[in-house]
Amino acid sequence: MHSPDNYLKDFVETFIYFKDFMPDHSIERVIPTGHIFIIFELDGMERNTFDNDTLKPNNTFRKVWISGMHKNYISISAHQKSEMFVIQFKASGAYPFLHLPVHEINEKIFHAEELLGEEILELREALVRSESEEEKFRLAEDWLNKRFDKEKEPPGDMLDFIHKLQQRSQTVSNNIAALMDEYPYTRKHLIDMFKLYVGLTPKYYHRILRFNEILKQIEEKEKISWAQVSLDCGFSDQAHFIKDFRHFSGFNPKEFIDAGFNNEEKNFFPLDRE
Repeated sequence: MHSPDNYLKDFVETFIYFKDFMPDHSIERVIPTGHIFIIFELDGMERNTFDNDTLKPNNTFRKVWISGMHKNYISISAHQKSEMFVIQFKASGAYPFLHLPVHEINEKIFHAEELLGEEILELREALVRSESEEEKFRLAEDWLNKRFDKEKEPPGDMLDFIHKLQQRSQTVSNNIAALMDEYPYTRKHLIDMFKLYVGLTPKYYHRILRFNEILKQIEEKEKISWAQVSLDCGFSDQAHFIKDFRHFSGFNPKEFIDAGFNNEEKNFFPLDRE
């Protein structure tokens, strides 16, 4: 993993590179984190997405694809000896590089050349040829530098709001409403800015933050008080907590723990491990 140390750090969460990854499963469930990704396969293997209910393949991807903001979990393939490179944007970071309103790619995974043309395939070829991870990170930064449109930077007032929301990921919904009232313009203006830069409404983005906070709280714990977790994360009652938990993960809390997912890498959960 590599985080840029220039102005890109305001837009890019991290770059991720791995090679010879050997998972013990072939399908995994991915939990939304509130990020947009550009994903490069560098090994020549096709990747699949699957229907969440039947786990039958519903799409195939090669070379480079973009994963927009997702509102709940998706199911993807995992491969032996895989090599991949990923650009993970911050919540409001993608617009200055993709050059289109982020809400237009909500709930979508699509081949990157549809939006970015041949240049993204040329970047992939350069990543394949490069011999070190340092060079790969530099190539990605150089490409982003060329794509950057300063006129599409997110406004400071909205960035301040996002920062406050991230700091208060356990805040209850009525406090989010109060936080929205602190925004210097109208709620409609805030929602419009969120759709343009983040893709989601502030309240939905907060729900994703809160669920990821839940995953942090239960990570690798041997004993979990769901009532306490529910209370700590600002849910009005346990029924509401369980409903949100199932919405974002596809499991109820007991199923999640029984499968040992609290001991897994956060946001990636194997579905067909034997």
